[in-house]
Amino acid sequence: MTKTQNRWIPVIAGIAIQLCLGTAYIWGVFQKGVAAYLFEGNSASAGLAFSILLSMLTLGSTTGGLLQNKYNTRSVVISGGVVIAFGFFAASFTPASAGWLIWLTYGVLGGFGMGMTYSTTIACCQKWFPDKRGLITGIIVSALGFGGVVFTPLAEYFIRIFGDGTPGIGELQAFRWFSLIFLIVCTIGGYFVNNPPADYRPKGWTPPAPKSGVVRRDFTPRDALKTPQFYTITITMMLACLAGLMMIAFGKQIAGYQPELKNIATAGVFAVTLFNSFGRLFWGWVSDKIGCRSTVLILLIATAVLVLLVKFVVANVLFFVLVGALGFLYGGYLGTFPSFTAEYFGTKNVSIIYGMVLLGFGIGAVSSSYIGGYFIDRAAAANPSVLDINILNNAFVIAAICSALGAVLMLFTKYPKVKDESDT
Repeated sequence: MTKTQNRWIPVIAGIAIQLCLGTAYIWGVFQKGVAAYLFEGNSASAGLAFSILLSMLTLGSTTGGLLQNKYNTRSVVISGGVVIAFGFFAASFTPASAGWLIWLTYGVLGGFGMGMTYSTTIACCQKWFPDKRGLITGIIVSALGFGGVVFTPLAEYFIRIFGDGTPGIGELQAFRWFSLIFLIVCTIGGYFVNNPPADYRPKGWTPPAPKSGVVRRDFTPRDALKTPQFYTITITMMLACLAGLMMIAFGKQIAGYQPELKNIATAGVFAVTLFNSFGRLFWGWVSDKIGCRSTVLILLIATAVLVLLVKFVVANVLFFVLVGALGFLYGGYLGTFPSFTAEYFGTKNVSIIYGMVLLGFGIGAVSSSYIGGYFIDRAAAANPSVLDINILNNAFVIAAICSALGAVLMLFTKYPKVKDESDT
């Protein structure tokens, strides 16, 4: 790549790759069938596959960042695509007698490969657009969200034509076809994803002068770990993701128990995914205007309020309206936290450092799976025909409390400060 390279080329390639990664967010389409076929209807066990996939993003992203520094971005992205494809292909052969294998194939391998490609493409595009970091991050990760819109009807089609009427068979077969799509797109797209020269600056752009006492340098991963800001950002991400992930993973299943929502459950998942995608783009743009910390603070407060209202609409069509709004807010977290990390710690090592921040995302993912699955199963046991709303509401209250705690943390999160000359 040279200074004259069109900087939109890696963005377009990144969009195509992130669209494929968006299949992670349509787990709600597979949840019920996988639970029935592999786990005797246990929602928490089935949802754990989704949570493991998300939690593995941390290890995959960190590994991808390290490999990118040693080799190159193109090789990392293509290799990540191969790992995703193999994981999904292997998942399609999971036998009913060994359902735990889907945790290793779809979850561990799929998540690790997604992590390698996810943060690497984001970091690459941020380096090409230091003048519009929030917006370009929003564009890239909104493609991931929009991937759910593209792949939801495709997944439903695969399940329908490859299934034999037994719940779970069509779902596993769909994984096989998705693996082929991942392999093709990540191989071709990865060829065009490469970092700009180290001294690259967009024509006519001058970096803004730092505020007095504010660190403006590229942190190493070790230096980032020495700052309190790293831990507040990581913990806040963990708390922030609970509500959104719970609704995305279990929204369709909750709706499936409600008479008025059964027939529109798939359309509802589609709508939530669409709002999720637009949220990433919109809030990424907003973060360029008002700053990442202020944006995250707004998102957390709004999430805490809205999630408490879900109880009152869970039995009617307003359920998907409210869940769509939560998806819009959740998309903002994914559109803002990569820029937040780069804003505080620089872009040179952002793929590694953001990979470490994603540990909070992974913990939030696993927690949301257990919390949501536990209360759904309890609510279903109390009333098999229509979920017991009072029991289910416990999950919503926990998610609201977590969002509120995240907002408190954000109030006390400031830029790293210069202590002495050796710090700069």
